[in-house]
Parts: sequence; structure tokens; C-alpha cells
Amino acid sequence: MGCDGGTIPKRHELVKGPRKIEKVDKNAELVAQWYYCTLSQEKLSRPIVACELGRLYNKDAIIEFLLDKSSDKVLVEAASHIKSIKNVIELNLSDNPAWTGDKGNTKGDKYDDIQSARFICPVVGLEMNGRHRFCFLRNCGCVFSERALKEIKTEVCHKCGASFQDDDVIVLNGTKEDVEVLKKRMEERRLKSKLGKKSKKSKAAETTVKPEAAEDLPTSSQVNTEKDTANMKSGENRSIAFCKSTAVSEGPSSSSEKSSKSSSGGPKRSFTTRGEKSEAYKSIFTSHSSAKRSKEESSNWITHTAYYF
Repeated sequence: MGCDGGTIPKRHELVKGPRKIEKVDKNAELVAQWYYCTLSQEKLSRPIVACELGRLYNKDAIIEFLLDKSSDKVLVEAASHIKSIKNVIELNLSDNPAWTGDKGNTKGDKYDDIQSARFICPVVGLEMNGRHRFCFLRNCGCVFSERALKEIKTEVCHKCGASFQDDDVIVLNGTKEDVEVLKKRMEERRLKSKLGKKSKKSKAAETTVKPEAAEDLPTSSQVNTEKDTANMKSGENRSIAFCKSTAVSEGPSSSSEKSSKSSSGGPKRSFTTRGEKSEAYKSIFTSHSSAKRSKEESSNWITHTAYYF
């Protein structure tokens, strides 16, 4: 009995306790942040850029991410705030003279020293391996250690001489608190830039409207020429009216004068007898045979007017 090879499990073997939380290896995390691109997970290689939240990227990966406009595009949280190439700054890094790289590890049998970094601080000489806090200036892209910026307080870049302010200093791979502060600054800057663009557009629209209104308004020379033409036309109309009035006034007077002349200034006609008149006197009137026209000389009845004899 009981020699069949079976065993009775104990209580601690049946009851399983809570699983242990796996801790993230700090060395692996440092390697991932400071040696690999946040977007493509490839090794960082120049040109290296950083966003306004202090994350490191390969510039080629950012360009490919922005150019990919397909519907199947996966939006990574690390690059969701990058809308254009202007949202990243190319870093001006200082090489570490003691770094040999992968030259001696061609066979893969050499130990890689994580403490040895590819870039250093040009002022203090600290290696950019994640052990020390590093910052970059948003205006010029130069990278320094935080210790160098605190010890040598200036408003000018130590490397290129460009001026900067406290808001232009961005911490690389900072803590959650640092990221929140940088995010607020980023949103404020983008809001200001939008307002500035709107104000520029409104000013440009006003400047374009003003010349058009000025073109629509007549100039002084045009007004003068129009006045002159109007005066000329009015003068011509007046002269025409005056000529017509004089012609009308002269017409009856001339006829009356002619009749008066013919009646008064003409030769005195003598009457042969008391009831008879001479032929010269009769020819003055239209009833005389000399005043009448023949049928050939007379016009059609349609053109007959009151002045036709």
C-alpha cells in the first residue's frame, strides 16, 4: 500500500501566492532612452533630433513618420505631438574622444561598457549616458549637462554664443514632472504662434483692402478733367442754345425788315386807274401766276407742309 509511486501534495504547493512584480532593469531603461531612437527603436545616429518634451529621435525616422499619411498609420504616443518637422530641433552634440564604438566588437565577444557614452558635455566633460541630467537649448540645439548650466550662469550659449532664456532650456529624458512642465510650455508656445499668425493674416487683409479702396476713388487730376469736360459740354450746349435762339429771333425780324424795306424802301408803284393795280405790285403776293409752281416742280403730296405754296 502506498508504494505505487504517488505523492500527496502539501498545502503550500496547492495554494499559489501573488505573483512578484517584475522590476524594470535600470540599465536596460537607460540604454533604451539614451542609445536608441524613441520612435523606430534603432540606434541613434546623426542627425539626431529632440522634441519639445526632451525625447531623442533619428531625423530619418521622424521624416518617414510625417510622410506616412496612410490610414493604417500607427500613432505612437512618443510622436503624437509632432505635427511637422518644425516641432523637432536638431541637436549639436559634442563627441566623446574616449569612445571607441563597435570597432573592437566585430565578433560579438567583447563586453560593451554602458558607462562609456558617445557624447559628452563640452563644458564639464560628463558623459551623456543617463547617469547625469542633460539639457539642450531650443534656439540653437546645443547640448550641455545641467551641472554646467547651473555652475556657469549666463544668458549666452557656451558653445555657439546664441542668447537664450530659461524657457528655452529643455531637459533630455526627464522625469514625469519634467515632462508635464515641458508640455505646458509647448502648448503655450503653440497657442501664441497661432494667435500671431491670425493677427498677421488680419493685417495683411487690411493692407490689401486699403489699396483697392484707394484705386476705386478718383484722383484729383481725374476729378479736374471730369469737371473740365463737364464745363466744356455745358458751354457747348449753351452756345448751341444761344445760336438757336438768335437764329429764331433773327428769322422773323429779318423777314419783317425785308417786308418793311420792300414796302417802304422799294420804288413807288403808280396805279394806272383807281381800281386796278400794276403787275409789279401783284407779283408780291402768292396768288400771282409767277409765284405758282408747275406740276413738275411741285413735290409729292406726302411731303406737303404748311409752308409749301
